[in-house]
Amino acid sequence: MSHLYRLSIALFFLLAVSPSLSTNTEGNALHALRSRLSDPTNVLQSWDPTLVNPCTWDLGNSNISGTLGPELGELRHLKYLELYRNDIGGKIPKELGNMKNLVSMDIYGNRFEGEIPKSFAMLKSLRFLRLNNNKLSGSIPRELTTLKDLKVFDVSNNDLCGTIPVDGPFASFPMESHMEMQVHQQMQVLSYANTLLHASFENNKLNGPELKGLVPYDFGC
Repeated sequence: MSHLYRLSIALFFLLAVSPSLSTNTEGNALHALRSRLSDPTNVLQSWDPTLVNPCTWDLGNSNISGTLGPELGELRHLKYLELYRNDIGGKIPKELGNMKNLVSMDIYGNRFEGEIPKSFAMLKSLRFLRLNNNKLSGSIPRELTTLKDLKVFDVSNNDLCGTIPVDGPFASFPMESHMEMQVHQQMQVLSYANTLLHASFENNKLNGPELKGLVPYDFGC
């Protein structure tokens, strides 16, 4: 399936589920994204809402650039947001936390900057969060410890500071790797409860796992 077909999925999904909103809310969000992005290879040139998967936005490795806007938060039915390995920059909109059905967010390999939005804690269905290879700063939001279904978390190769959470899903990631990290955390994969868990924190300014009651979680920021 081509990137072109995958792009129009949210519009198709809305036409099938909620026709009264399709031309107003989520349809407008798609057009707003298109206006913010530079598309030298014409991936976004034409949308065909009849030939796509209604749950997946796959624009990975598409040579697009620009920024994301708050309108993306209107895509409430989207499950997979794939924008990896492009040249998209600016801050990650906090409104992405409104995409309540999102299962996977892959926006690694771009130029995103600023902090990881605390609003991501509202993505209760989220299983895969890959933010690596950007220019993100600040601490890892402790609000993310409430994401009980989170299985993959990769923030390597950013400029994050502070400490690594140890509660919620982070408690299932291999603690011995945290203790060995010091400043740089090596990628770890662990089979836990028959589920593959993957966490990567390497190449940041992190100070190891959080030591509750001893130092603030954002120690070093």
